[in-house]
Amino acid sequence: MSTKKPDRSQGGQRDRSAQNDAADATAAGDSPSVELSRRRLLDTVGAAGAAGLVVGGAGGAIGSAAAQGDAPAALGSIGATRVPFRAARAKQQAGITTPLQAAGHLLAFDLAPGKDRKAAAALLRRWSRMADELMAGRAPADDTDVARDAGPSSLTVTFGFGHSFFGRTGLEKQRPVQLDPLPDFSSDALDAGRSEGDLWIQIGADDALVAFHALRALQKEAAGTARLRWQMNGFNRTPGATAQPLTARNLMGQIDGTNNPKPSDQDFDERIFVGRDADQAWMRGGSYAVVRRIRMLLDDWEKRSRNEQERVIGRRKAGGAPLTGGSETTPMQLDKTGADGLPVIPANAHARIAAPESNQGAALLRRPFSFHDGFRDDGAPDAGLLFICWQADPLRAFTQIQRKLDRGDALSPFLRHEASGLYAVPPAPEPGDYVGQPLLEG
Repeated sequence: MSTKKPDRSQGGQRDRSAQNDAADATAAGDSPSVELSRRRLLDTVGAAGAAGLVVGGAGGAIGSAAAQGDAPAALGSIGATRVPFRAARAKQQAGITTPLQAAGHLLAFDLAPGKDRKAAAALLRRWSRMADELMAGRAPADDTDVARDAGPSSLTVTFGFGHSFFGRTGLEKQRPVQLDPLPDFSSDALDAGRSEGDLWIQIGADDALVAFHALRALQKEAAGTARLRWQMNGFNRTPGATAQPLTARNLMGQIDGTNNPKPSDQDFDERIFVGRDADQAWMRGGSYAVVRRIRMLLDDWEKRSRNEQERVIGRRKAGGAPLTGGSETTPMQLDKTGADGLPVIPANAHARIAAPESNQGAALLRRPFSFHDGFRDDGAPDAGLLFICWQADPLRAFTQIQRKLDRGDALSPFLRHEASGLYAVPPAPEPGDYVGQPLLEG
């Protein structure tokens, strides 16, 4: 008997024969030779690795910024796009260099009382198996049909470990120093209940129902082993919504991610992924994720003129060009002054302070989602950025840059940092393994 999981687009009928497919097509008045079921389309994509349908790997585009030269995605191909879960040539987990997705969920769990390293390993094994199936477009055995009829839709599931996980599982000696808690920043107003956590999951997809389907399936799988600590929902522009791929905009209307490092950069891997010489072998090829819920004071921001907004950021709002001229990708001329003798890009402009040139070359890979969780009691939107950044060493990247922003960023008065987390994200599992297996069984 076949053990294959049902393709969710067929409503649990994965084992339906090709003859039945042809019969259905004939009954509908279509030629069987041109009728292509979604199941067979996915099989074709998986076998051929068709360009534009299978994405992932260190050579892939990051967000929209790294994909500006690509052809726009056809709307009809969005559902068929599949991201591999397990390691092949690329060793990192999906959801790091994967292009920005339209819908996302972030969630953290704490191990239930009495649950140990063995229980954590069993949960990671179940989660890895389920993520592999879901990202391939196959449904669990007891599926809810939430994503019925949908393809994989670029679904990615990414797993990480928080600082507290190692104490709860007796693995303190395996905890990397890079996972030491982030320092306090003066702009922080953090809610401990929505921060940190033993286990962290990032879910992304180009269809909101596919993303929710994965969220629900993984949450149910944790029952009895881990308890949900917090969960957040985010979104980005849908692929195909613009005539050509563009760098994403945040809820302030600003282009966000222009300075992202790109896989083509000579030092990309060194900046973003843990090297071969790392003390903790289980993290080699992995990365560290810093997660911040940053509420934007949109009412205050929107009262500012466009000129004021551009001086706060240091870039033109329309196209993202630096105030010193050119296009979005033109390097900033940080030493350029105006007729008044002052820097054209103000000394406290966000783009200046966050630039690698201002931080001894420190850089991080931004891969955020926007969020809107309704309105506050005063009528202001509870909205902003689920900021997610990736780096090989948080102390040398996020912490260094955030310390500088904390001391004089013109954007800071319009932001509130309300939740925070730091997670060690190991490399993708080899076929037959699960995420974190070298840590839990090494």
